[in-house]
Amino acid sequence: MPRNKYSEETKQLILDAALKLFIEKGYEQTTILDIVGEMGGLTRGAFYHHFKTKEEVFFALTDKLFNDIEPFAKIKGRTDINGLEKIKLTLQILNESEEYAKLQLQILPLIESSPTAFKIYMEKQRTFLASKYAELIEEGINDGSIKAKYPKLTAELFLLICNVWMMPTIYPQANEKEAWQRFNMAKNIVDFLGVPVLDKKLASHVAITEEGIVVEVKKR
Repeated sequence: MPRNKYSEETKQLILDAALKLFIEKGYEQTTILDIVGEMGGLTRGAFYHHFKTKEEVFFALTDKLFNDIEPFAKIKGRTDINGLEKIKLTLQILNESEEYAKLQLQILPLIESSPTAFKIYMEKQRTFLASKYAELIEEGINDGSIKAKYPKLTAELFLLICNVWMMPTIYPQANEKEAWQRFNMAKNIVDFLGVPVLDKKLASHVAITEEGIVVEVKKR
């Protein structure tokens, strides 16, 4: 077996172990030694050969899960739905992954423990995601389903509202009432931007945790 294949298998073992622990214990409560203990006999040396920090593992995991979900690839080339419907479907596909949703809710511990974590998170929003949504918004403008003028700027604002301002780990809500107020205000803002994706159908699937915060779209 080629050496690089062994290396990829080892990296996958690390990611599998970390995913299990991050979901069961949470990012903050999981240590590198915990991850090593779940790696089936591999050593800390094997871990550090692939990752320098637990933070690197987290972002590698979220990237891998996102790539496995392939929300943009699944809608690419579809002619049976318009640009606005493609954005709605993209959001649905992403939120149907419970593992991805749970990891996204653990952003706050990273931000608190590492000054670079939020920068990394925002950079991913600003570069990759914003460009993908800008393409869909432009498609919606062309087919008449989206009433916006500037695809790039609209995509950036859309992501700031949906992936930052509505993120309960970044902007905690005091109770259920405030959570719904935030959701409804976000709906009004994205409607004004010309991208009305936070509709009543989506609202019916919004979940509230024990802490009273909007966290995810329930699986259909």
